[in-house]
Amino acid sequence: MIRVIVVHQAKLIANIIASVLSEEPDIYVVGTAVTPEEALGKLELSNCNVVLTGTNLPDGGSLTLTKAVAASFPGTKVLIIGVAKSESAILQYVMAGASGYVLQDVPVEHLLDNVRAVHQDEALVSPDIAAALMHQIAQLAQVSAQHSLDPQAVADLTARERDVLNLISEGLTNQEIAERLVIEVGTVKNHVHNVLKKLGVSSRGEAASYLPLLDDDDS
Repeated sequence: MIRVIVVHQAKLIANIIASVLSEEPDIYVVGTAVTPEEALGKLELSNCNVVLTGTNLPDGGSLTLTKAVAASFPGTKVLIIGVAKSESAILQYVMAGASGYVLQDVPVEHLLDNVRAVHQDEALVSPDIAAALMHQIAQLAQVSAQHSLDPQAVADLTARERDVLNLISEGLTNQEIAERLVIEVGTVKNHVHNVLKKLGVSSRGEAASYLPLLDDDDS
């Protein structure tokens, strides 16, 4: 039996998805949640196999939940539902620990196929996303070999530059970062320039590889 928790900002949507899943004989819906905190609370009290989460939880909550499940509940798979057909959007969830994704506007059958796939440690990934994942892995390996991820470089970042690095790792554009931090786009560009310079890298993808050190330094 596949035990599932459905997480969506809109309670009505979460209940509709739960109702559809409950009609399947091999799927049992443990419960629904509208926030990462509520979902994690239910995870602690249940033997859940799969967490289905939408991408619209406020303040980056979908990524936060994905990372938290991967870190604290390694036996539970995260399936992202309703993600845009964008390599950067999908990659940020995969890098955060998601086991699979379901694009917007797909048939219910595709959702069910993905739930069963991630439960069996499989992933239904399109060829273009698979290629992008391989490229990302190769890029991170190259950066690690070249720079050895110097912890001192992260220590030299200001608090605002750390905020920008976190948002870069989420795949946000300069405009999106500006809106999230409520600052001018020009200011974001300056921060991004400083982050790349201090880390000794030439691209945003390379800078994102330093995120684990940022987390360690904050702890």
